[in-house]
Parts: sequence; C-alpha cells; structure tokens
Amino acid sequence: MHDIRAIRDNPAAFDAALARRGMSPVSPQILAIDEARRAKITAAEAALAARNTASRDVGKARAGGDEAEFERLRALMADKKDEIARLEAEAKAEDDRLNGLLMTLPNLPLDSVPDGPDETANVELRRWGTPRAFDFAPREHYELGEAMGLMDFELAAKLSGARFVTLKGALIRLHRALAQFMLDTHVDENGLTEVWTPVLVKDEAMIGTGQLPKFAEDSYQTTNGWWLIPTAEVTLTNIAAGEILDAAALPLRFTAWTQCFRSEAGSAGKDTRGMLRQHQFEKVEMVSITTPEDALSEHERMTRCAEGILERLGLPYRTVVLCTGDMGFGARRTHDIEVWLPGQNTYREISSCSVCGDFQARRMNARFRREGEKRPDFVHTLNGSGLAVGRTLIAVMENGQQADGSIVIPEVLRPYMKGASRIAADGMLS
Repeated sequence: MHDIRAIRDNPAAFDAALARRGMSPVSPQILAIDEARRAKITAAEAALAARNTASRDVGKARAGGDEAEFERLRALMADKKDEIARLEAEAKAEDDRLNGLLMTLPNLPLDSVPDGPDETANVELRRWGTPRAFDFAPREHYELGEAMGLMDFELAAKLSGARFVTLKGALIRLHRALAQFMLDTHVDENGLTEVWTPVLVKDEAMIGTGQLPKFAEDSYQTTNGWWLIPTAEVTLTNIAAGEILDAAALPLRFTAWTQCFRSEAGSAGKDTRGMLRQHQFEKVEMVSITTPEDALSEHERMTRCAEGILERLGLPYRTVVLCTGDMGFGARRTHDIEVWLPGQNTYREISSCSVCGDFQARRMNARFRREGEKRPDFVHTLNGSGLAVGRTLIAVMENGQQADGSIVIPEVLRPYMKGASRIAADGMLS
C-alpha cells in the first residue's frame, strides 16, 4: 500500500520508481480517482453544512410564524440528507477504487537496488565456503533418497498428485533435526522469539502482507474462506496488525516453524523432479518489526542469521541482491542466499531476506509511537527464510554424499540424530 500524499506531492518520482520495475506510469490514474474522491467528500461536507444551517434556522421560522420559510427549510433539510448520503456513497466508491488500484501496485525499490529485467542482473555480494571436489559424479537428492528407499514421489503422487513427496526413516529424522537446529539457533543465539501460529488465516491477514488481492492464484483457499499460508511471514507479520506499539519495545523479532502451501502457479515445467518446488513444504521463517531508521541494519542482521545456519552446517553459499525485475511484490530490497548443490552443479535459492519498509504496515495499519510524541508512525517490516527446511535437506544430502551412496551428517545435527554421523546407503543410521 502506498502513501497517497507522497504520490500527490511527487507523482513523477512515484512513476519513475515503478518504471524501474518495468511498469508504465500510473500516477495520472491514481490522482484522477483521488481528485474525484476528494471532490465528493468536499461536496458532502458542503451539503452537511447547508443542512446544519437549515436545521438551526427551521426553529426560528416556526417560532416567527413564517410557515412558508419553515416548509422551505424542512424540504431543504430532506434534500440535503439525501444528497449527503449519495455523495458519501460515491466518495466511498471512489475510495474503494483508489485502494483497489493501490493494492495491486508493488513496493518501490530502494535506490541501492540494481536495475535489471530478471535474475541475470542480480548482483553477488559475497560467497562463503568452497564447493567440494568429488572424485565421482555426484547425484541429485532424489536419486540418493530413492536409492535408500526413504524418499518416495510415486507414493505421494498416488495420495496427492504431482509436487508432493513422502519421507521416512532416517531422512525425515534428518529433516526434523534441521528444523529443530534452526529454531534452537535463532532462539538461543540470535534472540528471536519462537511463535506457534495457525496455518489457516483470514483474507485480512493475506491482504496485510501482500498475497491478496493480486496473487490469489498462488495460494490455496478452503471452502469456508480460510487461506493456507504460503509462509509464516503472513501470521508473524500480522501480529502487529492494528496495533500501536511502544517504540521502546522494538524491534520485535519472531521465528516460526510451519507447514507452508503454494500452488506454484506459473511454474509448469520448472523443477519437476525432486523436492525443490513442492505444493507443501516446511520452513523456519524470521520476521522483524522495527523503526524506519533501524530497518536497513535489521536487514543485514537477518541476512546474517540465515547465512549463519548454512555456515554451521558447512554448506557453501553465495548471497546476492536481487535486481528490480526479480524482486518480490512487497520488497524494497531483497538478499537471496543460494546454497551450492553439487548434483545440479549450481547455486540454488534457499532463503530470501527482504526489507519491506512501511508497505505492509500501511496495509495492516501497524504503527508505533515514539516517546513524547502523540502521532504514531508506521512500523517497518522485514521477513526472511531461516531456512527452507526441505531445500536445506537437499543441500545436506547432496553435499554430504559419499561414493558408496551414504550421506555424512553435519556435526551440529548429530545430537538430534542419536549421535549418528551418517545415513548408510541402506537408509540406516550409523
């Protein structure tokens, strides 16, 4: 959601920022609707003033015995009542038009975001770790998991269709260990507060974080109107919806481990093999709610929290800043962290950490008040994966694979795996 006052003050700057995202100028349409809305409001206020004046004078006319003036004023009051109702309804309709248009427009990129049409223009910030040199041809995760008998896509397809998987035995224990390790690290070392949230939410929650109305087809809706969350960003960020927070309490830093659901609309033919792109998956999410002046430093902190998980797992990665053409709808700047997958011989996204400014806060009416000030300001929100659990499982499997088909378990996960150091080729812990 955008500040209409800022658009009025500098429509050219607004259009220029959207142009960086490849969009045509839209401020003339916005301002035309806004002008019509304001004109209806002004006319309604004038009609109300006239009605109030007539209401004040009608008693005088009766007391003075001026029956004609009394009847004229009574008729005027009735007319103005109808006029006010009509103008207020028309103003609301224009207001709905304006909000409907603003809701479909993406956030404005920060000046520091590189321009570009797609992922080819993303800019690498840093790398960590050196991809392992294999003395055999490394396999992809699904080849390893199917050979162990612990990863089954055919069974999942029988139950649910394409883009689902069933895991069992040591692999699902490893998956669970990864999520628990992430949570423990974020809570005990990174200072985040763990929250258990529903995975079914109302329209308002999805609107608040930007999934609705523009991206309804990307999510699943139940027959009674709930939405299955695509990420715990939805629930964690909406903790602040409708609130006026104390500035001294900020930043709020939350984390949650949840099931996530995405329709993967428009992804036909992409990552059809394996677990990279699923309709149902698990993610440990991070959300920060902070002041405008602290948002960018909080973005760097959140990115480092996600990077730290990969470093402790010994997984090589690179961090890139997304260009304007590759950045998500609600973001002002995004850092993608891409983990090395030897089975694909490339880096693949495992976390996106975004600073959203007041974009979501305006949609949710999430505000804070500074000490000594009466007028509250909008908070700034951030979100990031810390990490996508399934993709981290893929990375651990592929980077830890051995020539005999076994998988070495990262040392930090072994306490969660009954002390086991590897999953043998037959799927047993050893």
